[in-house]
Amino acid sequence: MHNRLMPLQSLVSFNKSNRRLILLLFSSHLVWSCAVVGLWSTGQLINSNLAMWSGVYLSLQLYAAAQLILPALLLHPEERTRGFYLFWSGALILLLLLVNKLPYHGSWQVVFLSFKSAMLLLVATIVAAAMARYVNRLWEIVPICIVMTLADFASWFKGPTAGFVQQIEQYYRTLEGPPPLVDMILVKLALPGFVTLTPAFGISDWIMVVFFALVARQHGVNDNLLGSRGETLARGGRIGAYLPVSVLALFIANMSAQMTGMFIPALPMIALVMLVWYGIRYLLRGDRLKV
Repeated sequence: MHNRLMPLQSLVSFNKSNRRLILLLFSSHLVWSCAVVGLWSTGQLINSNLAMWSGVYLSLQLYAAAQLILPALLLHPEERTRGFYLFWSGALILLLLLVNKLPYHGSWQVVFLSFKSAMLLLVATIVAAAMARYVNRLWEIVPICIVMTLADFASWFKGPTAGFVQQIEQYYRTLEGPPPLVDMILVKLALPGFVTLTPAFGISDWIMVVFFALVARQHGVNDNLLGSRGETLARGGRIGAYLPVSVLALFIANMSAQMTGMFIPALPMIALVMLVWYGIRYLLRGDRLKV
């Protein structure tokens, strides 16, 4: 019987170390969702729409989300078949579909929305970990940044993004009727002056945030703006001292949108900040974008 289960086990199971880390990722994301609910509660006491307050709340939630990346820095690549990745891709999609079936109305609305946002971040982290392992040389992030910028701008100007933005703005202005389909992949955060959690960025934005953090770790680059490498902090069990450059880039994109009142695609901003940061690092330290 054991021999018969071996093929199935290799298809669906992770190694022991990764199982522990994924469990830690799941539990830490649940804690983050509880913190978001707490921030939303305090935000109801602030009768102000000043950008300063939005910046404070946004920075706190993104800073806390940055700590969620730490366990992912210790994940080991899974040398598995295509079936393994197909199975877990389907499982993650199913997770998102089930989460979107939760009732998002009534007194539990904010709790369910924060849980959904946490699951979106978790799925994005796992997807980013699978993607980052295929970056063999550091310079490969340059074409990645260029392609993601061009694709996002093309979608913004001529593609579906422009229509999605209008649908989201109209829905959250009135909160009437069912949310648009694109709402299911938007991460929502607590901002003062809003009766519910509001969309901050998409799942693809967080995928790239974590992707750049994992690529930096993979190639021995310290992208932590607060000191020691993230992997060192993760191995020592230290939290609260990790802020990768990509998270700062996402914060800049969100604050630019808040201050201008315009929709600003986050992916091009993330790509720009990462390219500028690596460029400055190269000029100051003489680092080379190679293995």
